Amino acid sequence: AMIDVARRERGDLEFSVGALADLPYPNDSFAGVMLWYSIIHTPSAQLEPIFAEVARVLHRGGFVLVGFQAGQGVRDLAATYRRLGHEIDLKRHLHSADQVASGLETAGLRELVRLIRRRLNAERDDQAFLLARGR
Repeated sequence: AMIDVARRERGDLEFSVGALADLPYPNDSFAGVMLWYSIIHTPSAQLEPIFAEVARVLHRGGFVLVGFQAGQGVRDLAATYRRLGHEIDLKRHLHSADQVASGLETAGLRELVRLIRRRLNAERDDQAFLLARGR
């Protein structure tokens, strides 16, 4: 549904849907890739194929920006949505900045900048942002 809205609102841009571990693009397609809260529903043990795929589609020297909730463990979000009448199974996986940096490094991406923003107000978790560059 979000892609439908994007296409309707920005018909001048191209949008496509694909799995993060199997992106529908050729090698060396992009100067930058943004994983903005895109890994939060992926267990830590399954991140390496995603980062390898990002490295594959990235130009040499290109940039990757990753944003995610930082920490350890899993948050079950289904109860919140069930109260709203939606029967779903929805979990959010927390990752440490070190775990994500290590996965990026394994994929051949070098961490340049790391920012950890401590949780604010009603947030349960810190937020982490890593900028990496392809070699």
